Amino acid sequence: MKGLLKFITCGSVDDGKSTLIGHMLYDAKLIFTDQKKALELDSKVGSRNGMLDYSLLLDGLMSEREQGITIDVAYRFFTTDNRSFIVADTPGHEEYTRNMAVGASFADLAVILVDASQGVLLQTKRHTRICAMMGIRHMVFAVNKMDLIFYDSARFEEISRQIKMLAAEFDFESLYIIPVSATEGDQLTEPSSNMPWFKGDTLLHYLENINVTDNEDSDGFYMPVQRVCRPDHTFRGFQGQVESGTINVGDEITVLPGKEKAKVKSLFCADKKTDQAIKGQAVTICIDREVDVSRGCVLYKDMSLSFSNMLSTSILWMDDKKLVEGKNYLLKLGTKIIPAVIMKIKYKVDINSGEHVPADQIYKNEIARCDISVNEKIVFDEFLKNRELGSFILIDRVTNMTSACGIVRHGLRRSENIIAYDMEITREIRSRQKDQKPVTLWFTGLSGSGKSTIANEVEKRLVAMNKHTMPLDGDNVRQGLNKNLGFKDQDRIENIRRIAEVSKLMNDAGLIVLTSFISPFISDRESAREIIGEDNFFEIYLSTSLEVCERRDVKGLYKKARNGEIPNFTGISSGYEPPVNPALIIDTDKCSVAEAADMVMELLFERSFEGE
Repeated sequence: MKGLLKFITCGSVDDGKSTLIGHMLYDAKLIFTDQKKALELDSKVGSRNGMLDYSLLLDGLMSEREQGITIDVAYRFFTTDNRSFIVADTPGHEEYTRNMAVGASFADLAVILVDASQGVLLQTKRHTRICAMMGIRHMVFAVNKMDLIFYDSARFEEISRQIKMLAAEFDFESLYIIPVSATEGDQLTEPSSNMPWFKGDTLLHYLENINVTDNEDSDGFYMPVQRVCRPDHTFRGFQGQVESGTINVGDEITVLPGKEKAKVKSLFCADKKTDQAIKGQAVTICIDREVDVSRGCVLYKDMSLSFSNMLSTSILWMDDKKLVEGKNYLLKLGTKIIPAVIMKIKYKVDINSGEHVPADQIYKNEIARCDISVNEKIVFDEFLKNRELGSFILIDRVTNMTSACGIVRHGLRRSENIIAYDMEITREIRSRQKDQKPVTLWFTGLSGSGKSTIANEVEKRLVAMNKHTMPLDGDNVRQGLNKNLGFKDQDRIENIRRIAEVSKLMNDAGLIVLTSFISPFISDRESAREIIGEDNFFEIYLSTSLEVCERRDVKGLYKKARNGEIPNFTGISSGYEPPVNPALIIDTDKCSVAEAADMVMELLFERSFEGE
């Protein structure tokens, strides 16, 4: 018997994906008696006038049966005399492309259905590109609904040419084009008498016999660390799944990214000691000396892995919100989760033609090439060499939803050529010299809430205490450092990033920084917090209402925004996201400037000026 084949069905909506798999299982007698009876009963109230609706074997959700479309991924395991299979029946509707991508991420082969009456559609091309991006190298194009075109061989040949032109863009290892009728069962498990002109294998026979064995050299061992097991002071083990090769007691392994070496002292599979662990096993590895290892590190031997903090990637954007440069996310690669920033959108891919189109923002279901930076060096490999350490997802930091899936093309060389220089005069020395703890007071709120006014009052009090300060005001900074930035989303993001980096440098100089910026997005403020440092970042939210701020209209900006003279104005034509857990909340409609400054000073004495 050949090895397990994991495959997906995909293509445009209503191309017959669920029907094809259901009919194939039914004809091959790969369903149980109770499933057969349930199918016959369900079909009586289905959409085929009492005839068997084979899609019901895969579409289990009520909403799927009501609408007659696949919404979620349906996994089905079955076995024939020649092979075992896991099939992921994926949705064709553009709205559920993210679900299709999930199915593609596990598959070795894709069966893409094409409606014979319509030919290759835009969604067919999108799914083909996603499959190629996800590393699927074996493709079957099933030209379905041949019964609707009266089994016309000329039409099949025309569609075959369209498919071959599309497939020519990619480096597929195998390509099989087959005419079928999912409803009638033609060419699924038995040769079709309606298409004597087609001499190829049936779909099931082809799937049973195709070789999808990965020929890559997998002699080298590596294991991403999922957990450090420390039940007591006598035991310390590193747990994870072996992704490649074998590991034996006594082997020397290397830990990345630290590059420290150690020997394997003992191995455990579950709670049993063993001398060897192989690919696919979950193990606990104990080593012979103390080494700095945590979740996200990788243990390896006899292979080459890379680590960098800048990656060139391809992504499938799956978020309803658009992607812009500078946006901050969490990146999960292997077992590592780390803050990441979209440095550069290089281009997006035209789904229809495959051309590379310049873009500065990406919308849902678009494929793009991006450069990404992460907070620290992570272990990775090129996706074409290693699917496990070459694929990742981006997670929205506010909603925790998956915003994108992607693959690593390569690391960026510039990250290897930039090496931090250790200065002898440190932040701590400068801090002691000034006799103060350097922190950043980050005032955020709507225009007119009083950020600059309160920051100015607080600074006067600090200077009176012989503290060393530096204010960073939004309007002032935009006249110099950020003069080249506008007010689009990507410009606002970059504006805040630069301010955070400047604030960190000034904190390193020993200064207390007071920033006055609307900074409307939670993700940007969280990014600033990470740059500056959790212990040094005091978020102060001026919660003054829009009505009060607009009534003040100190600079006349609200009036202009209402008249349409200022686009993307926070509170009017652009939203503001209040902080979730700020260090301090001040409503300046209910207190004076002096009282607000008192509240800030009290915060500083509690958290920064202890003992003064």
